[in-house]
Amino acid sequence: MTRLLIISFSNLSTDARLLRQIDAFSDSYELITAGWGPAPGGATHHIVLPQPPSGRSRQLRMLIESLLLRLRAYRLIHATSPLHRAARQALRGVQADIVLANDIDAAPLAYQIAPARRVHVDLHEYFPGLHDDNPRWARLRGPYNAWLVRRFAAPAASTTTVAEEIAERYRALGLSSGVVVNASRLRDLPVRPVSQPIRLVHSGAALQGRHLETMIEAVGMSTADIEFTLHLMPNDPAYIDRLRARARAIGPRIRVLPPVPHAELVDTLSTHDVGIHILPATSTNNRLALPNKFFDFVQARLGVIVGPTPAMAGLVERHGFGEVASGFTAEDVARALDSLTPAKVAEWKERADRAADYLSSERQIEGWTDAIARLRS
Repeated sequence: MTRLLIISFSNLSTDARLLRQIDAFSDSYELITAGWGPAPGGATHHIVLPQPPSGRSRQLRMLIESLLLRLRAYRLIHATSPLHRAARQALRGVQADIVLANDIDAAPLAYQIAPARRVHVDLHEYFPGLHDDNPRWARLRGPYNAWLVRRFAAPAASTTTVAEEIAERYRALGLSSGVVVNASRLRDLPVRPVSQPIRLVHSGAALQGRHLETMIEAVGMSTADIEFTLHLMPNDPAYIDRLRARARAIGPRIRVLPPVPHAELVDTLSTHDVGIHILPATSTNNRLALPNKFFDFVQARLGVIVGPTPAMAGLVERHGFGEVASGFTAEDVARALDSLTPAKVAEWKERADRAADYLSSERQIEGWTDAIARLRS
């Protein structure tokens, strides 16, 4: 049986995109995984990769990289990376016929295992624009990330990414990427009646750059009969505390709760009526976003409210299962919320049900399985 190595600097047991890859290949390949955390189900062998430096070691490394970035000594930055050196050591002696490397930080590791003609790189973000809302990052890190893409993704036999808009950007860097959106697996769930008050929900990371307070403020401004629940990952406890304080100040119709385990997420979402994700276009990567939660909302048979982010807005308008706010401010979102009625939300939920099969991972994973099968031949 062909040996396939999947590499990612993420916790494979909780990374939704990685879990879909593992599920797609575990029956047809001898599957080896390398990443953080415990072995995921479906892997015949698992290698634990090192975590990035922390504390004073991290501070020293950042200082060194800052100097090298100014000198544009990109090869030296990569060659001296403590994370990559430790990861190469962890992978020493591993044998695989094909390597599927996730994201640009894992891509360099693939070539010590297999020749480029046997490597596929899956890019989850647009890395040259990851944080280009920060001028210093855009000046120093942006060009370095573009170099990493040209150096370690472009030589691969094939690449995929998460949205057509991102694939178009990567073409300028020499990539011809397929698209595998972050779709959830198809769920056979009923379309539930609309609650009163209408129940809004958001789930995801608690990152200040996502400006989650905008949604909270919008609910506070809205005159609609609604309540709002946020299930947030503990990325930034201090930020969560501020969000909770603001929610309490607005009133009991807003709740900030802990995250739901991935296996239970869609079922939990399905007890609500409308999923909401307002991601301000503060960076190129945010402007191109098409995240997991969008597809989770569809599988949960929810209506969907998003900001005017092109990829998300396009799917909402094409399938008619929600509304696109006119902008990213609390006032823009409040206007969208004010238009909610039980009848409108009920229609959105029916349309989400009709779109659920088309927007499922079962339809999407062929982008991976076909690409890897070509490397196998």
